[in-house]
Amino acid sequence: MSAHARPPVTAPAAKPVTVAAIRAAKSATPLVCLTAYTTPVAEALDEASDLLLVGDSLGMVVYGLPSTIPVTLDMMIAHGAAVVRGARHALVVVDLPFGAYQESPAQAFRNAARILAETGCGAVKLEGGAVMAETIAFLTQRGIPVLAHIGLQPQSVNALGGYAARGKLAAEAETILADARAVTDAGAFAVVVEGVVAPLAARITETIRVPTIGIGASAECDGQILVTDDMMGVTFGHVPKFVRKYADVGATMKAAAESYAADVRARRFPAEEHLYGMPKPKIAAG
Repeated sequence: MSAHARPPVTAPAAKPVTVAAIRAAKSATPLVCLTAYTTPVAEALDEASDLLLVGDSLGMVVYGLPSTIPVTLDMMIAHGAAVVRGARHALVVVDLPFGAYQESPAQAFRNAARILAETGCGAVKLEGGAVMAETIAFLTQRGIPVLAHIGLQPQSVNALGGYAARGKLAAEAETILADARAVTDAGAFAVVVEGVVAPLAARITETIRVPTIGIGASAECDGQILVTDDMMGVTFGHVPKFVRKYADVGATMKAAAESYAADVRARRFPAEEHLYGMPKPKIAAG
């Protein structure tokens, strides 16, 4: 099976979104954020997006893994580089996977520096609140922009006991709010707020000075992010309550595969227009 080489991009590059621009978007037009894991998807989403996240959700979405825990640094780098090749406008942020930053600030710096150097992305994301504040400060003081992630933290799902919404109890809500303050004070340029009750997400947004990016949170957040495969209807199986499906690409793919299969089995494909013929012999003059 042949692979088609990608043609060089000749169109002028759109003005790129910077970390500074994201930070400055507090209380402004809401930020549009989506996930991407490949070059073609990045190209399709780039113009509409302010931020493209190469999330460790690729473990489940791309590789069929049961959680984000088995995702490796090499996997994140490979997909991060692919997305950077397709993004000319949106800021590309790459997740630090589980085990790549929790040991120490020094470990986090080594792995974050490798991600930036080998992908060309603009920032990294890591999960954790006050417990990760020292690490966030260590990275940002050394020139590595950090997008923080609080509330429901998929990498900690085993310790948290599942994917239930956070902040329903007053004590837990105060802890999450303290996490938001801690990561902001440590230097995060924005904060993903995932899976928390809407009033708490709105309170966090009012409290901290950097943008909040909600997922399963509140419309009052300074931006929103969804897993693209969920939003596009490519995810088969359970889809979280907070997802709105904007297309049904999965159904379109299945229908196209069925049509293709029917044509192949009936020998309708390939048709004459898809075949290469022998050149016609040249007739000598005279």
